[in-house]
Amino acid sequence: MKKLMIVCLLAITAVLNASAQSIIEADINREVNPVLNSIMTRTSVRKYTDEPISKGDIEALLRAGMAAPTAVNKQPWHFVAVTDKAKLKELAGNRGRMIEQCALAIVVCGDMNKALSGKGQAYWIQDCSAATENILLAAHALGLGAVWTGVYPMDDRVAAVSKAVKLPETIVPLCVIVIGHPAESPTPKNKWKPENVSYNEFGK
Repeated sequence: MKKLMIVCLLAITAVLNASAQSIIEADINREVNPVLNSIMTRTSVRKYTDEPISKGDIEALLRAGMAAPTAVNKQPWHFVAVTDKAKLKELAGNRGRMIEQCALAIVVCGDMNKALSGKGQAYWIQDCSAATENILLAAHALGLGAVWTGVYPMDDRVAAVSKAVKLPETIVPLCVIVIGHPAESPTPKNKWKPENVSYNEFGK
């Protein structure tokens, strides 16, 4: 019996050590891999300084957005980069002052003329969401702060944003990415929850 208990304890210790080692390895990989580090340390920033964003950085953000994957490579997007303070105030409406304070807002839109037909048309939402995440990660990598603010499918928000940046009916705003030089340093949230993962089948 004593030998069995020792074997069991050794087995449990081995499992715990392996688990701890995997966590350590994940942390090391995150630290040495700039892409993983950018993903894990990005967080929403809502307060900004008055410093403008350079044209080069704006183009880098837009290039990052357009590097996202799309269904059948349709690239059904259009980006409206807003830097004019009066236009930013109009875009903000009653949605809070952070848009007025930021240096840049990128309105990520779906172009229905470029989207797939039939049920596949709705893939534009996934395509533009992928582009949005790319822009958020690029902003973080450039030392900027950013936050994703939802627009579609809320009819009132779609109408307000469309009016502010004069979008035609075939261009639908998915979201507004608010970007600026950060005036705050919020701590990234640890969202890792093993219970939200299954392997091979749900619940396993």
